[in-house]
Amino acid sequence: MRKWLLLAYAALFLPVITKAINQDSLWMYEHYTKKEVTIPMRDGVKLFTAIYIPKDQSEKHPILMTRTPYSCSPYGETKFSAYYAKQYNRYLHEGYIMVVQDVRGCWMSEGQFVNVRPFNPKKGKKDIDESTDTYDTVDWLVKNVAGNNGNVGQFGISYPGFYSTMGALSNHPALKAVSPQAPVTDWFMGDDFHHNGAFFIADAFPFYTSFDHPHPAPTTKGPAGYKFPNRDNYKFYLETGPLKNFAKIVGDSVKFWHEMYAHPTYDDYWKARNVRNFLTDVKPAMLEVGGVFDAEDCFGAWNTYKAIEKQSKGTNNRIVMGPWYHGQWASKNGTHLGNVRFGSNTSDWYAENVEVPFFNYYLKGKGTAADIAEATIFFTGENEWRKLPVWPPADMQEKNIYLQPDGGLAFTKPTAANSFSEYVSDPAKPVPYTEDVHFTRTISYMTDDQRFASRRPDVVVFQTPVLDQDITLAGPLVADLIASTSGTDADFIVKVIDVFPDDFRYEDDAPSEHGRIPSSTYPMGGYQMLIRGEVMRGKFRNSFEKPEAFVPNQPSAVKFTMPDVAHTFKKGHRIMVQVQSSWFPLVDRNPQQFMDIYQADAKDFQKANIRIYHDAAHPSSVVLPIVK
Repeated sequence: MRKWLLLAYAALFLPVITKAINQDSLWMYEHYTKKEVTIPMRDGVKLFTAIYIPKDQSEKHPILMTRTPYSCSPYGETKFSAYYAKQYNRYLHEGYIMVVQDVRGCWMSEGQFVNVRPFNPKKGKKDIDESTDTYDTVDWLVKNVAGNNGNVGQFGISYPGFYSTMGALSNHPALKAVSPQAPVTDWFMGDDFHHNGAFFIADAFPFYTSFDHPHPAPTTKGPAGYKFPNRDNYKFYLETGPLKNFAKIVGDSVKFWHEMYAHPTYDDYWKARNVRNFLTDVKPAMLEVGGVFDAEDCFGAWNTYKAIEKQSKGTNNRIVMGPWYHGQWASKNGTHLGNVRFGSNTSDWYAENVEVPFFNYYLKGKGTAADIAEATIFFTGENEWRKLPVWPPADMQEKNIYLQPDGGLAFTKPTAANSFSEYVSDPAKPVPYTEDVHFTRTISYMTDDQRFASRRPDVVVFQTPVLDQDITLAGPLVADLIASTSGTDADFIVKVIDVFPDDFRYEDDAPSEHGRIPSSTYPMGGYQMLIRGEVMRGKFRNSFEKPEAFVPNQPSAVKFTMPDVAHTFKKGHRIMVQVQSSWFPLVDRNPQQFMDIYQADAKDFQKANIRIYHDAAHPSSVVLPIVK
């Protein structure tokens, strides 16, 4: 009878919960109280904060906090977050005080919002950054929220992951454990909007046409997004044309869009926004989390961990990387991504075996930290978790696999003379990043079948014979090309691919959270699974601060590091490498002449003849991180 009374009450007073009414929402409403407060910062600005407090006050409770620019809605003390009730039900049942805060200048918080606000290492008493806002928030919470045990944790995915990293620099003694998850870390080198200086237009444009509009006063209503004239992603970006045209659509109100255009090289503006530069003497226990196939912030997870390992050697620091898209570890289903299956529910395994035990140990004194490895990494191909004492593994050895004449790929250097593969790169017909016709950038392209690309004349393909033994990769890949262009600039996209046997198929009884994954109609025999793809804007090949033009038709080294991988190529499979010079509309088009691409006109885009060399004098390769 009580349940039905709760349902009736929720229908009247909790409109947000009624959209997805379930046991988690009802349980949270029955066992928690919500308070909304404005917490004063040291400069007088007040930040809006929602606090979910257990009704059971028989024991002291730890605090777990997220700071976000994406709203701590629903607003109102009678309105509970159905998302929190579902996604964080483990923490609710553990009795955590859950806190979510609108960051400075967003939604219901006062102040001015600054994108990836730089860390200020020389702060005065009234100077602020995201670390001071975290400090002041934590200080207020432990002093004013009844029933807390004095221990605070912080976590968040993507932009909230950035605020978690910055929070770790606050040095508040109550902040004991922090988990930056897919954290925004370096928006020029590898996260979200730029990779190696190349602009990721299909991510940046839809985001900034619905984000970062002026915030004159606190509000519960966000800005309206851009109304796209059609729902064909490739068609829209191609027909809109040069980046100049996108700036006109965005308009003058989004300040950061124009700041990106004004800083086309890796100058002090971007370096100040690279949080890795400041990760020294990190005090809390750290757990970096990310997806190997995260299309947005894979770079940030790997490199935040590595920066702390290198620059803050005394920090209790760990990393978890699973086979996930952006935030998939917080979902209820980590069984597959696109057409590729992982053999188990990796998301549930992670939550139950790593994340919740991490916070329980450092905030509640429950369990043991020894159960959480230094590096907990899921290896695709073999579909197994590995708990490692160090990352990359201590026995990892770098080994070059060389491009060969006639499309071969081998661990021996080529011996031919004057050998190269050539293609025409045409900005008017760029290589798509996926064969799908779609509206928004897909979440699964990082495991997509690459057969569509291998059949194009502007993509060169190299592959090994069928493998006679397993080959496991664990660590960063390095593309080491010798290339030339008939123009003065070019992009180079290198893709490392697992080619499945022609008779490959999944068993129909692969496990799933909801029972069984239905039999797929997609032909998996011969599937070309993308393991890692990355772009290098050629003019930055020697320096991201000082770009250099190519000398037309002269061979030049193009070497760059790609994000880490964890994958086993099974016996009977092949290793493939594809090279191309466009990846559209994921990456903006390169005019293929040396210039500031943000200022290019339509007439500046021209075809170029690209050569990838593979001879004794000019060996091109990919450096593989191989472990036994």
